[in-house]
Amino acid sequence: MSTRLVLVGCGHMGHAMLAGWIASGKIAAHEIIVVEPNEVLRNRAAALGCTVAPDAGTLPQDLAPDIIVIAVKPQAIEEVLAHYTRFGNGKTAFVSIAAGTGVATFEKILGDKTPIIRCMPNIPAAIGKGMMVVFATDRVTETARAFVADLLSASGEVATIDDEKLMDAVTAVSGSGPGYVFHFIEALTAAARAAGLPDKTAARLALQTIYGSAVMAVESGEEPGVLRQKVTSYKGTTAAGLDVLMGENGLTRLLTETVEAARKRSIELGS
Repeated sequence: MSTRLVLVGCGHMGHAMLAGWIASGKIAAHEIIVVEPNEVLRNRAAALGCTVAPDAGTLPQDLAPDIIVIAVKPQAIEEVLAHYTRFGNGKTAFVSIAAGTGVATFEKILGDKTPIIRCMPNIPAAIGKGMMVVFATDRVTETARAFVADLLSASGEVATIDDEKLMDAVTAVSGSGPGYVFHFIEALTAAARAAGLPDKTAARLALQTIYGSAVMAVESGEEPGVLRQKVTSYKGTTAAGLDVLMGENGLTRLLTETVEAARKRSIELGS
């Protein structure tokens, strides 16, 4: 069977998505070529059953994949894309998961008739619980859109936006968001220790409380604000804690500033 997809870069996110695609049966390993210069990472892709290549120059001359997924760091995008110009201005759609790198950069290098899809995944995609947000140009066919959406669904939830400018906000919220949550777990653990709990108990309580609350928020179908009110009795312990967390300089303000800082950095990476 012919190659349907070329994955360029097989680091943490690239490998996580690749493993999910294959495990879910969305695409067969023999339909994929992985281009990865790092031998260790390349061998990891080969272990999944994919054909591997060290660089673009070793790809077959008659190769005409449906999709080329670019999974490299934003700083390396232009250098990497320069090796794939022969696939531009044709039927092959390029999918980028690089933060901050706009469609204009791809079109400048590959040609303005190239179908481009931008996708912002997040690290929970590694366990099939990710959030993938997609923007596609008008040149992307419905067939390509459906194929990419189906692939991405193996890694979690998929949402679509029509305005590319919103990708910086998406990056700041769901792309970087797991980092914020992981730090919240750290902070709650530290607070539990400060309250006198043993280290292991503090870590267990913080982690399971956040995990259980997140699952409940997803599965209950109720708004988070409603759930918060249900667990907050009048003048009780939760209310006392929330008086601090929801104060003038509380969590909402802090997270708003956090997301804005990440959004601005996403814009800088794309400039």
